[in-house]
Amino acid sequence: MPDPFDIAAGWLQEHALIPLLYSLGLMQWEELSYGWALFAIYGACQVAITFAVCLPLERWRPVERWPDSRAVVVDVLYTIIARVGVLPLFTFVLFYRAQVALNGFLTDHGWVPPTLERFAPSLTGQPVLTFLLYAIILDCADYWRHRLSHRFGWWWALHSLHHAQRQMTFWSDDRNHVLDDMIGALWFGAIALAIGVPPLQFPVLVLLLRFLESLSHANARVAFGRLGERLLISPRFHRAHHGLLAAGQRSCNYGAVLPWWDMLFGTAEFSREYVATGDPTGEEALASGSYLGQQWAGLRRFAAELGGRR
Repeated sequence: MPDPFDIAAGWLQEHALIPLLYSLGLMQWEELSYGWALFAIYGACQVAITFAVCLPLERWRPVERWPDSRAVVVDVLYTIIARVGVLPLFTFVLFYRAQVALNGFLTDHGWVPPTLERFAPSLTGQPVLTFLLYAIILDCADYWRHRLSHRFGWWWALHSLHHAQRQMTFWSDDRNHVLDDMIGALWFGAIALAIGVPPLQFPVLVLLLRFLESLSHANARVAFGRLGERLLISPRFHRAHHGLLAAGQRSCNYGAVLPWWDMLFGTAEFSREYVATGDPTGEEALASGSYLGQQWAGLRRFAAELGGRR
C-alpha cells in the first residue's frame, strides 16, 4: 500500500518545489527537495496533532477566557511559518548539508566523526535508548540557551517578544523573533552536530520536542501531580515562567521539556499557580501588533539595548 506521506511529498515536490527551484536557478537543491517536502508534510501533521490534543484541553479547563482572541491569530501564523516552512528547511536540508560537510572534513583529516556510540560503545545496537539520550542532551542544551536569553540584555530584547503574549496558548510556542529563532537554530544544530545526531533522526527529535513544548504553553489548568511534574514539564509549570513577576521574584522554570535541569541548577519553582502572562516592560506592539509589527518592535528594542538605551 503506498505511503500517503510519500504521495503527498511527491506531489508537493513536483508541483511546487521543483518549479520554484527552477525559476530561482537553484536546481542543485532538487535532490534534497523531496526530503524537505516530506518533513514539511510531517510538520503539517504535527500541527494537526498538536491542535487535536491541545485545543480540547484548552476548552475543557482554560486558565483564562478572552472576549477577543485576535492576538492568538498572529501566533497561529508563527506556527505555520515555523513548523511547515522554516523548520523542515532547517531540520532536513541545512542540517543534512552541514553534517555531510563536517563528517567529510573530519574524515579527510583522519578524525572519526562524533557519535554517542563512539563515546559509549555499549549503546551500539540500541537505537531507542540512543534516541532518548539525544533528546535528553538536546533538552539540556536548550535549557541553557533559554536561560542565557534571559541573562543578556540584547538577547532578552529579542526573546521578550515570546513573553509579550498576554493570551498564551499552545500556538504561542513558536511566537519568536526571527533573530532569536536563528540563534536557537544555530545553537540546537551545533549541539546536534557535536554529538552526532543522525540526519534522519534529527527532524524526528525536533518534531517530538516541539510537540511537548507546545503542550506546555497550553491555556489549560493541567498539572501532572507531584511526581509527574518532576518528570515532564506541564502547562502549569511552564506558565510560571511566563508569569508577570511580583516585586522581589525572579524568573524560573526555563526548561523546555524536562524539569530536571531547573531542579539541578536551582531555577525550579513548583509552587506558583496559574498566573497572568505578558511583559509590561515592552512596547504594546510586541503584544498586540501584526506579525511584521512585532518583528519590527523587537528590532527596535534590540537596537536600543545595543545602543545602551532602555
